[in-house]
Amino acid sequence: MRERAQIRLLPDGRRLHLRDGPIDLIVEAFGVPREINAGYRGAADRFMTVLDELCGELRLLRRPARGPTGKKSTLPLGVIARRMHEAVVPYCQRTFITPMAAVAGAVAEEILVSMTSAAALSRAYVNNGGDIALHLARGEHLVVGMVERPDRPSLFGTAVLDSTQPVRGIATSGWRGRSFSLGIADAVTVLADRAAMADAAATVVANAVDLPGHAGVVRVPARDLAPDSDLGNRLVTQGVGELSTCEIAAALDAGVAVAKSLLSDGLIRSAALHLRGNTRIVCAESARLVAASESAPPSGSFIHA
Repeated sequence: MRERAQIRLLPDGRRLHLRDGPIDLIVEAFGVPREINAGYRGAADRFMTVLDELCGELRLLRRPARGPTGKKSTLPLGVIARRMHEAVVPYCQRTFITPMAAVAGAVAEEILVSMTSAAALSRAYVNNGGDIALHLARGEHLVVGMVERPDRPSLFGTAVLDSTQPVRGIATSGWRGRSFSLGIADAVTVLADRAAMADAAATVVANAVDLPGHAGVVRVPARDLAPDSDLGNRLVTQGVGELSTCEIAAALDAGVAVAKSLLSDGLIRSAALHLRGNTRIVCAESARLVAASESAPPSGSFIHA
């Protein structure tokens, strides 16, 4: 029997912490106190059902995604599971991908929907380990700080998002993060219209930042590290040795090419690719990312992607 879900306010009295098994969320809402409380109740009530709902379809969610022509019997039934599937379908003809590539973003989206359905909030975010769903009422904005290494956070850039922009989802992927990666990016942060879309895209772009066959890259079958991994025997990065300037550039170039393709297809709005202190930005004017060296970040608190 697993432990019950944990729901508590953090010591700052503003943010809500929701934890159940592998799902660990930080939630913050802005508005009048009674609406914030209502939003948090909505988040907590929905959160209690999320893990069991996903576990009920886990076998299906770990299978490779199928396109629109796939059998209906292969489509998931749950709201979150369907959102995961929809987010990865655009990639199923390009590369191997399962709905699990969008699980963190899809969960964040669902909790945010529960909050905004229960309360009138000016701003809100749900941060699922760096995969973030956003709510911005008219005239509102949020500042997002991007970190270069998820295991040792340090700010390398910011994104200022306002209500007139289409971006409502942010996600970060890389070999140093909590999920497995096929590439060598320290971090790839993606802005998209929805969190599940950003999550799937960040996975795909981070996988593309790579130097196939490089002797300095340590790769291990995913199944050796997690027997139930959806990646099976595919080799995931566990270490990256010394890289020359040219090698860093080549790996980033490969990722940038994929990010530009996704931008052209309308799957993302912006992406920041980071490797060994080098950052490349692929950007639409509607969602500009700012490297830390360009300008000082605005004052105030950050959401860390």
